Amino acid sequence: MVKYTAEFKIQAVTRYLTGQESFRKVGKKIGIPFRLLCTWVRHYEHSGVEAFVKPYTNYTPQFKLDVLNFMIENGTSLEETAAIFKIATPSTIHVWKKQFETQGIDALQSKKKGRSSMKKDTKKQSKQAPVEGSFEALEARIKQLEMENEYFKKVECLSSKQGKITKEDKVKVIYELRHKYSVKALVAFAEIPRSTYYDLVRKMNGPDPDADLKAEIQAIYEEHEGRYGYRRIRDELANRGQKVNHKKVQRIMKELGLKCLVRMKKYKSYKGTVGKIAPNMLAREFTAKAPNEKWVTDITEFKLFGKKLYLSPVLDLFNGEIITYTINSRPIYSLVSTMLEQALERLPKEHSRKGNCYDNSVMENFFGIMKSEFLYLKEFESVEHFKLELEKYIDYYNTKRMKAKLKMSPVAYRTHFIQAA
Repeated sequence: MVKYTAEFKIQAVTRYLTGQESFRKVGKKIGIPFRLLCTWVRHYEHSGVEAFVKPYTNYTPQFKLDVLNFMIENGTSLEETAAIFKIATPSTIHVWKKQFETQGIDALQSKKKGRSSMKKDTKKQSKQAPVEGSFEALEARIKQLEMENEYFKKVECLSSKQGKITKEDKVKVIYELRHKYSVKALVAFAEIPRSTYYDLVRKMNGPDPDADLKAEIQAIYEEHEGRYGYRRIRDELANRGQKVNHKKVQRIMKELGLKCLVRMKKYKSYKGTVGKIAPNMLAREFTAKAPNEKWVTDITEFKLFGKKLYLSPVLDLFNGEIITYTINSRPIYSLVSTMLEQALERLPKEHSRKGNCYDNSVMENFFGIMKSEFLYLKEFESVEHFKLELEKYIDYYNTKRMKAKLKMSPVAYRTHFIQAA
C-alpha cells in the first residue's frame, strides 16, 4: 500500500480546492484514486492541516465505542465519521463496527503484539466464565435477571397497543437500556441480530420519510369514522394527488393500528305481503348512461328500542345516489307513495315516469352497506336520535363516501357528468 506524506496530501487538497477541476481530473493528474482525494478533502474541511499529522493510533476501547455510537446516532458515513474524529482510514471504523457486532465490546480491546502465554489465556477465560456457584457467578446471574425483568416491563408497555411485540419494539427497549446493560446481552436475549439492531437504530434516529403520508392516512381514516379500508384510502389519496401503492398504505395502517371497522353481514330484505308481481322492465340492466334514467327502490326493517321502523329509499342506478327516502313505524302504502312523490319532484316535467323494477338486488346491496357502516357501528339514544343520525349517514353516503367503481362519491360523479356534458 502506497504511503503519502502530509505535504503531498496538503498539496493535493489545495490543488482541488483552489482550482476548477473535478476529483477525477485532479486524481488522475497526480496519480491517486479520486476517492482517496475525496477522503483527504473531507478530513481537511473538518480539521484543517492537523488532519494530516500522524495521530496516535492505539485507540482506547471507549474511544472506539464513542466513534461507533456517534456514527449510529447521527447517521454519518464512514468517511464523514473518520474526518470528524481524525481517523486516517475510514475502513478502520468499519473493522471496529464488525468486531463490535460479532464479538461485543471485548473485541475493541487493543491486542498486544507477540504470543500470549497459556497462563494469561487461562486467566482471561476465567474472567469471561465465572465458576459456577461462586460470588461472581451469582452476581452475574442477578444482573441478568434484572435486565430480563426490566426488558419485559418496557416491551410490554410498548406492545400493549398492537397486542404483539415487533422488532421495532425490541429495538426501542434495547436502545433505552443500552447504557445500563450490554447491547450484546440485550440483543441475544431479544433474539434479534446485532446488525438488525444497529440498522433499525439508525432509521429510528433519522427523520421519518413517511411522516406526512401517515398523517394524511390517519386524517382520512378518522374523517370516515373507520369505515375505509386500505384500498379506499389508497383511492382517496389518489383523488388528493398522491399516488401510493396499496401495499404501502396497508403497511402504514398496520403500523398505526388502523383497521376498517366495517364487517359486511348477510342481509335479508323485508319481504312483506307478496302481491301482484310488476313487469320486469329493467331486465337486470343495472347501469344507466345519465342521471334519472333508472331508479330502484325497496323497503328494509330496523328493530330499535323494542319498536320496528321501515325505511323506503330510491336509488339512482347512474351513480348509486339516494334520491330521497321515507321512514315509518309501519310498512303501509303511504311509506312508498310519499317517497315516490318526493322523488318525482326532482324530475323535469317532460321526463318519463314509467318503469318498474322486478329485481331489487342493487337496493339490497345498499341496505347491506348502510347497516354495516351505520346501524352496527353506532349507538343510539332514542328513535329520534336514530332518525337524525340516519339523515347524516345518507348525506355522507351521497356526498363523501367513495364508491369503489366510481372512484368518487355519487354526487361528485353526477356533478362531473353534468359539467362534462
